[in-house]
Amino acid sequence: MEEQLEKLCTETKEIQAALDTVNGILLDKGFKRGDIKEVPEVIVAKEVVLPKQEPEAPMHVTQPMPEPESVIPLKTMTDEPLALIYFEKQAIHVLPDESKNFTANTPPFTNFLVEKVLNKMQEKDVELVKAKQLAADKMFSYNIVKEGDLIREIIIKNVDEERLKELKSSIRWTFEKMYEKMKGP
Repeated sequence: MEEQLEKLCTETKEIQAALDTVNGILLDKGFKRGDIKEVPEVIVAKEVVLPKQEPEAPMHVTQPMPEPESVIPLKTMTDEPLALIYFEKQAIHVLPDESKNFTANTPPFTNFLVEKVLNKMQEKDVELVKAKQLAADKMFSYNIVKEGDLIREIIIKNVDEERLKELKSSIRWTFEKMYEKMKGP
């Protein structure tokens, strides 16, 4: 078991080094906006803007706590909490760490996570629905719940296991980069 643990530690370090390299390249090059194509009418993505609440009434108090086994914490490489993902029936809920005050206008939230990940998954399902290869009620969709510019929750519906892996990775990476930008050099 010790040999296997040593092997896994070595593999983790190699993967982390590769990830750091890729992240460095992406941060250096930045994110470029692709060509904007015509958006099909059936897109159901919504942004819900909540009225500003007083700081004395934190939002998490009114939300029921999910079952512990259905919660996935997303953290930086230094173990700094970024967000929680929890599962509820047909949806996953991403709750950003409230102490970080993540805003929708902090890069790379909109130009990467929303445009390149969430919208692409949705566009693919829109095409499958049009081709009658997927039922409309099984189509990938998402809502971004905001309070002013603050991101309070991302609700994502109809996620399969393959997309879940991509989403966990993309969301963690996005929030980590946002956190790095927020705390400065």
